[in-house]
This record gives sequence, structure tokens and C-alpha cells, in this order.
Amino acid sequence: MLVRDSAHGGSQELERDVSSPMSRTRNAVLALILVVSLVLTACGGDDATSNQSDNAAVAAENTPLRLRVGVTPVPAGDILRFVQENLAPQAGLELEIIEFTDYVAPNLALRDGELDANFFQHVPYMEDFAKQHGIDLVAVVPVHINPIGAYSKKIKSIDELPDGAEIAIPNDATNGGRALLLLQSEGLITLKEGVGLTPTVRDIVDNPKNLTIRELEAAQIPRALDDVDLAVINGNYAMTAGFKPKDDAIIRESAIDNPYANVLAVLRGHENDPAVKVLAELLNRDEVRDFINEKYEGSVVAAF
Repeated sequence: MLVRDSAHGGSQELERDVSSPMSRTRNAVLALILVVSLVLTACGGDDATSNQSDNAAVAAENTPLRLRVGVTPVPAGDILRFVQENLAPQAGLELEIIEFTDYVAPNLALRDGELDANFFQHVPYMEDFAKQHGIDLVAVVPVHINPIGAYSKKIKSIDELPDGAEIAIPNDATNGGRALLLLQSEGLITLKEGVGLTPTVRDIVDNPKNLTIRELEAAQIPRALDDVDLAVINGNYAMTAGFKPKDDAIIRESAIDNPYANVLAVLRGHENDPAVKVLAELLNRDEVRDFINEKYEGSVVAAF
């Protein structure tokens, strides 16, 4: 910078350069400080973004997994509530349990997105229902077996079953077939060879007692006991009606090599969802097996 000096009373002007070495040094320092500030601000922004990302990740890790699961009340509902109260909290899993009283609505609710999973059915029923309704269902893990049994208010032994007796069985293909196989195992009927797990009344080739087979919706069969001589009832509905299957069934299928294990089921594509995998692991814990054994005393059998 230049200044004019008119000292000493003269008109002579003296120009002086005040851009001294000290001024230049000071300006350089100020410029350096400005650059450093800009760099730190930029780095600070990156750190803030990084911290926000880290916080979001921690929040995600700490957010509980959630599942809405449809069940029939007994025993599936009891088992799932045991898991909900005793195992799920430590695993970071929140369960919403929705109860159904039939075998149709839980699969339709799963199809319609009202549920994330259900737990009430065995694989033969699941596969037949899926085929009939165009739903792609997947069994995730087996949990328990409810051996099907026959009950009566009129006889105490299968040997007392009279000629021409009326027998109620479930009207769905898999549980109806299961009932017919049970009757065949007692020599009451003979089924056509090769019918597999889903025989129908049309597959009966010998009926020496001239039995009348009455097909009813599975959930309604306990109410028909007063009207028939014998009723083949699914284990869950028998227990809901107050029966203890191990003691009260006149005849009952074996749990050994039984293909009717009840499973946790989901729509295909969701079997590896984190929450589903956690629930599957919890349902096969030793604590669940102990709960089943202690609560049901053989009327329900663990399938794992």
C-alpha cells in the first residue's frame, strides 16, 4: 500500500510502501487459518454423516424383530405363548398371536398379508390346501404331533362298536384320509391299495360292519358326539372340547413315524426372513420340548 507524506511543511510527497515483511507474514497466516478451517469443516461434515449412519445401524440392531402369527388355541397357541413369554424377549423377537378356530382362515389370512406366519397345520394338509387355493406355502420347521383319535359317549371299547354304527370324520381330504387310515388300522374297514395319505370314502373296498361314514367340518365334530356312535377328532379340537387324548381316546394313531407333525408355515420367499428364522429356532428349543411333555403328558408329542 502507498501513502503520501507531506511532512516538514513542504509540498513534497513521499510515497512509502507499507507492505512490509511483517504484513505479508500476517496475511499468509490468516490465509492458512482459513484453509485449515475449511478442511476441518468438510471433515466434520463427513464425521457427522458417519456418526448418523452408525447411529442408524445401532438403532436397527436394537429394533425388535416382529411377527404376526396365526394359531389354533390348543396346543399351538399354548406353545407359542410359552415362547412369547419365556424365550422371545431374550432373542429380540416380538410376537403378536392371533387365534383362529378353524383350519381355513389362518392360511387365507397369511395369503392376504394379515399374518407373517401361521402355526396350526401338518404338511399333508398344508400342501393340499395350497394346491386347492393357489397359495405357495412353505413348512419352516416341525414342532409337535397331535395324534388323531376316536371318541364316543356310547361305547367304552372299539369292540363294542355295533353293526351299522355311524362314525363322524373330518371332511377335508388329509384329515378325513387320516381318520380312514385309523379305522383301517383297527380292522373296521379296508381301503384300496396305493391310496397313500389321502384316501376318501370312495376308496373303501370292504366294510364288514356296514358302518356309515359321516363327513363333517373338523371343528364341528366334538359337537356331534351325541349324534354318532364314534367320532374321529383332531387332537387340538379334542383338547379344546375337554378331552385328554392319551387317556380318553378309544383308539388313537401312533406318534412314531407320524407324517402329521404341525409346522410353522410361511409364504414361499419368507422362510429365510430374520424374524422367521429366530422363531423357528426358538420353537425347537429344549425348553419347548419340556413344556410340551410336562403340559400335555403324552397327548401332544414333540416332533423334534
